[in-house]
Amino acid sequence: MKRPDSADQTITTRKYLARYWQLYLMIVLPLLYFIIFKYVPMVGNVLAFRRYRPGMGAWGTEWVGLTYFRRFFEDPAFWRAFRNTLVLSLLNLVVNFPIPIIFAILVNEVRHLAFKKVVQTVSYMPRFISTVVVIAILGELLSPSSGIVNLFRMKVLGQKAIYFMNDTTFFRLIYILVDTWQYTGWTAIIYLAAITAIPQDLYEAATIDGANKSQQILYITIPSIMPTIMVMLILNVGRLLSLGFEKVLLMYTPDNSMVSDIIDTLVYRTGLANQNYSYATAIGLFSGIIGIILVAGSNSLSKRLTGDGIY
Repeated sequence: MKRPDSADQTITTRKYLARYWQLYLMIVLPLLYFIIFKYVPMVGNVLAFRRYRPGMGAWGTEWVGLTYFRRFFEDPAFWRAFRNTLVLSLLNLVVNFPIPIIFAILVNEVRHLAFKKVVQTVSYMPRFISTVVVIAILGELLSPSSGIVNLFRMKVLGQKAIYFMNDTTFFRLIYILVDTWQYTGWTAIIYLAAITAIPQDLYEAATIDGANKSQQILYITIPSIMPTIMVMLILNVGRLLSLGFEKVLLMYTPDNSMVSDIIDTLVYRTGLANQNYSYATAIGLFSGIIGIILVAGSNSLSKRLTGDGIY
């Protein structure tokens, strides 16, 4: 069989581009977005190695090497933020990663179409509520003076009011539960799409063989959506050090800072509040490098164990 030469390949590529030019045109804006807002700002990471002085150049005034990296490695505040970020992220991953999968499987088993649509709509609507509004509502519900939770505790249970938003004991629990409420339905859409792509012949054959619903879910549904599950897991592992900054910042108080101060809030406070941009850049760069290592490591492990990965 004759292999096509480069000229034939060029002609084929041109014909393909001419045929599907609308699709490539649609890619231009997302591509520009990533280039302008994701890749170009990476040039600013040079500030992690240079001393920045306001009004004396955007790229710093002198090369200081790893000075800022050594500084935050010796800073107790950084290690506290690193520990808080890791603990909160792992707890969030353990709780909120499997819940959308379970929810998607349960929704898929609903046979009443109207009820199924209502459940899906109600579950993913919280995703469109602003984080500021969510925390404001949360603050009202958990208020020690007028919140419905504390009113119930005082008037029905006869217990003292608790300032939940200020208490270090409840901060992580509140954060995780709010994440569950906001993102379960939205994330479940991805798994529902994967489930609907499973051939119905497999379920029919399993029914003929006498498999019940639990067995069908265990041996057909879950293995079939495993590639999607692994991709989502890899992406979540890569974001272990990048929590919801806005939510944590809005829930942050001096009283709960021992558990709520994470890497992102430390960078915000160091860079913008204290105007120590080079130091904040070094911390952010370190966090990004750890994220890349986590993605690469989890992707490699996933390919070894399941044969699936994101690249």
